[in-house]
Amino acid sequence: MLCDDSLSAAAMSNQFKNTSSSTWDVQEGGNSTPPPSFQFELEPVVISVNPWDIVLCVTGTLMSCENAIVLALIIYTPTLKAPMFVLIGSLAFADLLAGLGLIVNFTITYIFDTGFVTLLSAGLLITAFSASVLNILAITVDRYLSLYNALTYHTERTVIFTFVTLVLIWVTSITLGALPIMGWNCLEDETTCSICAPIDKNHAAALAVTFLFVFALILQLYLQICKIAFRHAQQIAVQQKFMTTSHSSSPTTKGVSTLSIILGTFALCWIPFAMYSLVADIGYPPIYTYVTALPAICHSMINPIIYAFRNPDIQKSMRIACCCGCAPSNFSLRPRTPSDV
Repeated sequence: MLCDDSLSAAAMSNQFKNTSSSTWDVQEGGNSTPPPSFQFELEPVVISVNPWDIVLCVTGTLMSCENAIVLALIIYTPTLKAPMFVLIGSLAFADLLAGLGLIVNFTITYIFDTGFVTLLSAGLLITAFSASVLNILAITVDRYLSLYNALTYHTERTVIFTFVTLVLIWVTSITLGALPIMGWNCLEDETTCSICAPIDKNHAAALAVTFLFVFALILQLYLQICKIAFRHAQQIAVQQKFMTTSHSSSPTTKGVSTLSIILGTFALCWIPFAMYSLVADIGYPPIYTYVTALPAICHSMINPIIYAFRNPDIQKSMRIACCCGCAPSNFSLRPRTPSDV
């Protein structure tokens, strides 16, 4: 029996070898279908990109380019070093950071979506936009002082006041931007998220109330500027009897219309988003957040047009830079008048 089993096993072994050999021979000859191979193919991961995020990223790119031009003109033009231009440069730097923050936020959202990095991105955006709004307040104060203290405006005291103001602006903005990293976030409890996650509702409400307070200050200052401008126009009309009232008040009318454009643009861009931040939370449709946030973001694209490109000195510097590639240091600044407001 053992012998028969051994012979049978040997026969089966030989048959298996012959079969294997013939199989490989057929495979090598290419006349048969090869056996299935165990290979794993990696399917590409498709990432769904929100079109609104693309719009914000493109807007951030345009903001960065536009404000970088303003910043370069102020830095490389020796005559643009008055306190007013320092504040405009600080505003351009804040809006430049805001644009870069939007680009970084887009990259983080779709590539490096981690908790700590998301908090850093949110902190950068809060710092940049807070500095932008506070710089607008500082520019308004500067314009008010240039009219209220016209005789003592061009003094060393004004320069010191300007730099102290800039320090306070950026320290305040950085502090506000650091709050999400210090614990004012909703990463652990998503029910407390605001419309701008990972910022919690308390933080968003505090920022919105702060903005409304700043807007109230800007409005009050511009009302005082209008009063001073009208009073100066009346004094000029009294001193120069030969000028008609209509001609003497035309610069003031121009200044008031400019103030109306500045305030109207600022209010239309920022107030809807600030009010919506007070009443909404993460449960509201995202489309409402994008619709209210986009005008506020675009205000950083309008700032260079309002505060920089309309200024005659910056326009002259830009023309010289475009024509000659550099701005000479011997062209003088035009004296400021109430119509510049």
